[in-house]
Amino acid sequence: MAMIGIDLGTTNSLVSVYRNGRAELLPNELGQYMTPSCVSLLEDGSLAVGAVAKERLITHPEQTVSAFKTWMGTEKSFSLGDKEFLPHELSAMVLKKLAQSARAALGEEIEEAVISVPAYFNDNQRCATRLAAQLAGLPVKRLINEPSAAALCYSAALGRREGKLLVVDFGGGTLDVSVVDCFENMVEILAIAGDNHLGGNDIDRAIADYFCRETGLNWDALTPSAQRQLLALAERGKVGLSGIRRGLLVFQDGDQSLSVPLDGKILASICKPVFERVRGVIVRAVRDSGIPVSAMDDVVLVGGSSQMEVFVDYLEQLFSKRPTLAARPEHTVALGVGLCVGIKQRSAELRDVVMTDVCPFSLGVATYNSQGDVNPHMAVLIPRSSILPARRAQQFYTLFPDQRRIRLEIYQGENYYAADNLRLGELTVAVPPDEPGSQWVQVIFAYDINGILEVTAESSSGDRKQTVILNPKLTLSEEELQQELARLNALPTQSEIGEEDQLLFAWAQRLFAELTGPRRQEAGYLLQRMQEAAQSGDLVRQAREREDTRRRLEELERWAQWDVFEEPDDEEDEEE
Repeated sequence: MAMIGIDLGTTNSLVSVYRNGRAELLPNELGQYMTPSCVSLLEDGSLAVGAVAKERLITHPEQTVSAFKTWMGTEKSFSLGDKEFLPHELSAMVLKKLAQSARAALGEEIEEAVISVPAYFNDNQRCATRLAAQLAGLPVKRLINEPSAAALCYSAALGRREGKLLVVDFGGGTLDVSVVDCFENMVEILAIAGDNHLGGNDIDRAIADYFCRETGLNWDALTPSAQRQLLALAERGKVGLSGIRRGLLVFQDGDQSLSVPLDGKILASICKPVFERVRGVIVRAVRDSGIPVSAMDDVVLVGGSSQMEVFVDYLEQLFSKRPTLAARPEHTVALGVGLCVGIKQRSAELRDVVMTDVCPFSLGVATYNSQGDVNPHMAVLIPRSSILPARRAQQFYTLFPDQRRIRLEIYQGENYYAADNLRLGELTVAVPPDEPGSQWVQVIFAYDINGILEVTAESSSGDRKQTVILNPKLTLSEEELQQELARLNALPTQSEIGEEDQLLFAWAQRLFAELTGPRRQEAGYLLQRMQEAAQSGDLVRQAREREDTRRRLEELERWAQWDVFEEPDDEEDEEE
C-alpha cells in the first residue's frame, strides 16, 4: 500500500510519491507528468479526463469543462451535455484519474493521499476538496497549502540552506504568496496571503480582450468554440513571446483573417491590472510576516504562470532584484507534496525535518456591543497567520436580563462585521437567568495543521458543548455518500477507443477547427484514416497508423503554432 501526494491544480494536476530517498513525479497512462484538469463528455456517453478533454475544449465546448477548481466549495454547476456537475464532483473525476495513474505506475493500491490546496482556500473550499477525494476513493487526512509545499521543495533543493524566502506561486487560476524562514531542519511558514481568482487564465482573457478591442471583434457575439479558440491563441501568444521579442497574433474569423501585434511592452501593459493585484497580495503577506522585503534572502517563483518574462521583470522592478525562477516551476508544488508524504511516512532522510504552517484566515465569533446592536462584529480568537496548531480561549457575557442561552455563531474571515465573513456554524449553551453581564461562556478554538476546527463552549452553569466544524452541504452521511458514488459510478469512464487513440482523434479535430486550406484538409484526411483503421480491427494496421498519425499531427501542430504566432520580418522589427 502506497501513500501519494497530489497537486490538484486549476489547469493541470500532478501526482507524486516519496521513494528511494527523494520525491518523484508519477506519469499518467500517456507517459506525461501533467494531467490537464479538464473533463469532457464523449459521443458514446463516456467521460474523458485529462489530455483528451483538453483537446476538446475548442471542438466540443458544450461537452467540456475546465478551471472548475476556481469554484470549489460553491454551488455553481457545470453542464456536460444534459448532465449537471458541481465543482467537487468534477474534481473527484480528476483525482480518480490521478489515482488510477498512480496505481498503474506503482503496481500497488493507494493507502492515503496528501493533497495540496491554495493557501487562501477557506473552510468550504477545503471541505469540498476532502469530499472530492472521498468520492474518488482516496483516504485523505492531510491538506497542505501549496506555497508551503513549494517552500519545502525549494528548501530541499538548496540543501536546507538557512534564509528567509518570499515564495510566489502564480498558477493558472490561483495566486499564493508565503513568507518562509528556513533554518537548520525547520521550514517555518511565517505568513501567507492569496487570491483564489487570479492566475494565468486572467492574463489569457486580458490578451483576448485586447485582441477584440484592436480588431473590433465582439467577445459576447463569438460562439463558445470561437471564444475557446481565441483564449488558446492568447495562451500560445503569452508563452511564445518568451522566445522572441515581437510577434503577430493571427485569428481566423470565418473567411476573414485578423491579426494584432504583440511584444513585451504591449504584453506588460495588458498585464498591468493583473500584476497590480499580485502586488497587493505580496504586500499583505510581507506586512503580516513583520519582515521587510530588504531582509528577504530570495524571492522564489513557482507555478506555470510565473515563467512569463514580463512577470519576472515586473517583480524585479518591485523588489529591486531579480527573483529566482524555480528549476521546474510547474512541478515544484507536486514535488513538495511528495516531500510532505516522506515526512508523514517518517522516512529516514526526512525524519528530522519539521515544517510548520499558519492559519490562512482569522477565526472568531459574532458579538454584540449593546442590546440595540443589530449588526454584530467579529471577535477574533485565532488571528490569521497564527502558527498551527493553534488554541485560543475567550469569555463572552450575557447581554440581556434573565437571558437563558448564549448562541455562538462561528465565522472565518477578516471583515469587521460578522455577516461579511464566512459563517462556519454555531453552538448554543444554557446559562441561568441573571443580570446582564453576570453569566458567561468560555469559548475554546482549537485549529490543527490539517485545517480542522474544534470548538468547545462551557457556560458558567456547567453546560458544555463541543463540535468539529463541518459544512453540512459538503459533509455527507454514509447513505448520502453511497448515493453520490452510485450516481458518479453510473457514468461510463471507459470508451471503446483507447486513451491514446482518443487523444489523436481529439488532437486532429482541434487542428481541423484551427487550420485552413490544405493543412485543414490534411487534418481531415488523418481523421478519416484513423477512423478506417479503428473500424478494420487490424491491430497491426492500427499501430502503424497511430505512429504515422502522431508524427503528422506534430508537423501540423508546428504549422498551427507558426500561423498563430509568427515573428514580423526584420525590417519591421527594427522600426522604432
